[in-house]
Parts: sequence; C-alpha cells; structure tokens
Amino acid sequence: MTALMTRGRRGAILAGSLVIATALTLSGCSQAAPEADPTAAEDIELTFLNQSRGQEAALNQLAEQYTEQTGVKVTIDSPGPADYLPKLQARAQSGDMPDIYSSFAATDMAPFYKAGWAMDLTDELEGGWSEDFTSEVIEMSTFEDGNNLGIPAGVYSAHWETQTYGMMVNPALADMTVDDSPATMEDFIDANEGDGSFSIAASLTPQLIQGLASNWLTDEEIAATLNGDESWESEAWQKAFQFLVDLKEAGVIANGALPGGQDDNPTVETAFFTQTLGSIFDASPGVSVGFRTNPEFTEYFSIGILGAEDAPLDPRSPGIPGKGAVINPKGEHPQAALDFVKWLTEPEQQQVFAEVGLILPTNPELLASGQVPEQLVGYAAGVESLQVMSTTFSTDVRTAIVAEAQRLVLGETTVDDALAAIQAAQDRSS
Repeated sequence: MTALMTRGRRGAILAGSLVIATALTLSGCSQAAPEADPTAAEDIELTFLNQSRGQEAALNQLAEQYTEQTGVKVTIDSPGPADYLPKLQARAQSGDMPDIYSSFAATDMAPFYKAGWAMDLTDELEGGWSEDFTSEVIEMSTFEDGNNLGIPAGVYSAHWETQTYGMMVNPALADMTVDDSPATMEDFIDANEGDGSFSIAASLTPQLIQGLASNWLTDEEIAATLNGDESWESEAWQKAFQFLVDLKEAGVIANGALPGGQDDNPTVETAFFTQTLGSIFDASPGVSVGFRTNPEFTEYFSIGILGAEDAPLDPRSPGIPGKGAVINPKGEHPQAALDFVKWLTEPEQQQVFAEVGLILPTNPELLASGQVPEQLVGYAAGVESLQVMSTTFSTDVRTAIVAEAQRLVLGETTVDDALAAIQAAQDRSS
C-alpha cells in the first residue's frame, strides 16, 4: 500500500513530546559536511539511533539494502520512543554519539544542535540535494537567526516524512463513521457524550491547543503568542482550552484524566490499536505505529483538526517535517553518514518508507500522486493548510501547557487560572 499525499503549504518547526531534564554540558559549533572519507567502504560502520517504532521495519530493510550495495555496514539501534531521548542524552554526555540519529521535537533537539552534535546541511541543500524535498519541508527544517530556541542559523535535519495532527477513530467503539465524521468540536462532543472512550497524551496537548486556536487566530497571531508578543490570556486561547473542560464534563475522556509520563503517547496509541479506546488525538505517524503494533487492525479512520461553530477561520494543523535524520559531524565517518542519509531521502527509498511503514513522504514527485491509505486521509487533508510560522513553544511554556491541561481535566484549576500560569511561564522565557 502506497502512502502518498497531495502537496501542502508550509508548516511550523514543531512537535510535542519529551523534554530533556538534564542540560548537556558539552560545547562546540555545528559543522558543514566535511570532505569525503578516504577509508574504503568495506571498512566503514555506521550506527543510526532510531526513535520511531513505525519506521523501524522500513529502516532496517533499507540499511540492509545499502550495505549490500555499497559495503558500508549500517546498524539500526531502536531503543523505543520512551528510551530514545535519555539514551541520546547519555551518549552525548559520554562523548559517544551515534553517527546518525532521529530528529525529534525542536525543543528536545536544541541542546544537541547547540552542543555541535548536528551537521549543518545548508550547503548540501543549496548544492542540489533540495530537489528531493518540497520547499515547504526545507523551510520547516530551517532555523533562522534569532530563533526563540537560540539555535545557530542553519538546517540540521533531513526528512522523509511530513507530519500533521488530528483524531484517529475506531467506528466499532465510537459513535462515528468515516462518512459522517464530526467536523467541529461541538459535533465531536455530541457524538461521544458519555462514552468515556477518547484519550490524548498530556504531552500532545500543546499541539491540540495550537491546532484548535487556529479557528480564531492566524498563523502570525499564534506565532506572536509563542514569541511572547501577544497574551495567552486572550479569548481565542480560552476557547481552545475550554474544549478540554467540555470533553471532561460531557464524559468523553477515558478515565477522566490525561495520561502523563515519559511514555504517555505510546501508551495511548497501544490502547487504541489494541482496541480499548474509541478515539485518540495523535500525529499522522501514529498510523505507521499502529501498523506495527497490530497490523491486522485496519478498520479505523482519521479526522483533521476540529473546527468550531463560531470560528471565523478554517482549522489548521501544526506541522513538522516528521521522521528524518541528524548527522553527527564529530563521528568517525561523517561523509559516509551524509551519503547514507542522502540515499535514504531519494524517491526510491522514500517509496519504501511509504509502502512498508505507511509514512507520508516529503518528495515532490511522490506527493504529487495524491494517493493515500484510507487511514491517512484525514491527516493528509491537513497538509494543504499547515500552520505557517518559524517559531515554537519554549520549554517552560510547553511544560506549563502539559501540566495545566492535566489539572483542567482533573478539575483542579480553571481556564483563566491555567492561562495565567502559562503566561507566567512565557514571561519567564522572554
């Protein structure tokens, strides 16, 4: 099954998930690609530390193929999503970084980029490599001067997936069908009232709230809030957070709480794909995770970001390039690592990711075909209107949103108090 989609607009450098608790103490500057290694290919061994369960099968297949074709041995190390960042941090602190590692949320990657563990790919992209990507994906991967994470200007990751956000629905456990799926927050609540079968990982609440807020805010207005130029305590953000309260009061949220902790989203995904939840909020890569978790379960569909009955704007998904790779410029064979990543992003290899892992590609030729698996249709539709901005949540703000969202659902705070706490976190970040 080919996982392809219609080409969309630009998106944000954004994702949600884990935050590194201990700051990296290593220092250095990111480097451009070095000259080719003089070492013979058969003597080169590369390690790719992989975060994603959903792409593991495709990545292993491609690594084996590359070894057969070139003689370069590539080992894929997949510790799992919960253990990925702690393992990467431990290796950075010990100075034993892998040759290649998965890109992740910008806030989580920032310490590694600033410590010099990421090759700046700008020159390579300007030299012709950019033809393997849409211009939107390259823009989403680019850090401009003065970005709010303090990352030096450059491009530090290459991607073979485009990612959007929305709902996954199992019609056997939720009162929703693909032909009559809810388009608004109000419709979603009405369709699921009292079911207690919807869940969202606490770590994904920043993406949910940002997507819902787009019903009332332009991309520029959302970016201004993230940059600290506009207040979190505005009516638009109040309406977005109120959705969590309305879900709780209508008995829609499973167990009346949002799962938290380091593995909260994998836990939610597993519950959905083992058919104990009727619907979840997730990113499009969840489809590839589900294919690996329970390949026999295919009777589900996806919905994009929900609209609102009083909204002046159409809802838009936060977007990021998705699965991809970062190259360690301090490794033994950085040029060989770069060559392997370039090969992974060629159309033929992106096709393998699409077919084996149900991954939405970034290559213009593949995107132009417009074909997607049924489970990805809702997510793919969101690519046409991705939010356009060049900023993301600060670490303090992301942490505050996650905590306040959990407290809201538990009835421990109000929307006004939650937004005041988030604004205070924004002020500390400014």
